[in-house]
Amino acid sequence: MHHDCVPQIIHRDISSKNILLDSELEDHVSDFGTARFLNPESSNWTTVAGTFGYLAPELAYNMAVTEKCDVYSFGVLALEVLMGKHPGELISCLNSGSDQSIHCKDVLDPRIVLPTSQETADKLALAMDIAISCLALNPESRPTMQSVAKQLEMQVHTDKSNT
Repeated sequence: MHHDCVPQIIHRDISSKNILLDSELEDHVSDFGTARFLNPESSNWTTVAGTFGYLAPELAYNMAVTEKCDVYSFGVLALEVLMGKHPGELISCLNSGSDQSIHCKDVLDPRIVLPTSQETADKLALAMDIAISCLALNPESRPTMQSVAKQLEMQVHTDKSNT
């Protein structure tokens, strides 16, 4: 969305209700009703659009939309998948500035069995670290979606070469 389209598209509502799975469990972003083209020669001011709990905090302050707003929403969504519920409490903890280290066992959905293989644990830790990096309060500190995709693709390619 952000790098393969010209002009770039900002979705503005990346949330669990807007992710659909096809018959092969491939995920697809849906509902582009709130999406906007990003105009690099504009301040990109907007009215607030999106789902509460997934909106980047800077939207409340300056209402300027950037691709980093979608990155933040992706981080919330990724943690929601790992946790099995919305990560509101965890986000509050991360934003409180406390230097607590966060462990996978504290994030993973308690309804599933913790991984026994180191390889699976490493994959989950990577996914958690990427998701948390997407939640940085400072938008400039968040990775781009292109960077996130590359990190995840590298993990997939590493897995395929090990089999």
